Amino acid sequence: MGRHAATDRPDDAQALTDITFITQGVTDEEAAAVTAVLSAMLAEEAAGATTAPPAGQNAWQRSQRALRQPLTPGSGQWRGFSG
Repeated sequence: MGRHAATDRPDDAQALTDITFITQGVTDEEAAAVTAVLSAMLAEEAAGATTAPPAGQNAWQRSQRALRQPLTPGSGQWRGFSG
């Protein structure tokens, strides 16, 4: 029987315990601070992945401009190119 893909990945808490510091002499406070920051980033990323994008115009719709008004020749209007 097949397993669901989500069961193959470790949960976030398990992933945070697998942090390895390359820098030597990391204090417990520094390790706790890094773990807290990474935990907050994971939570924020997870929350952002579940929210829908804001409704409204997309970039293509925002880039569209209104049609140009027709040019009408005449007195005080467009006269064309004259040299």
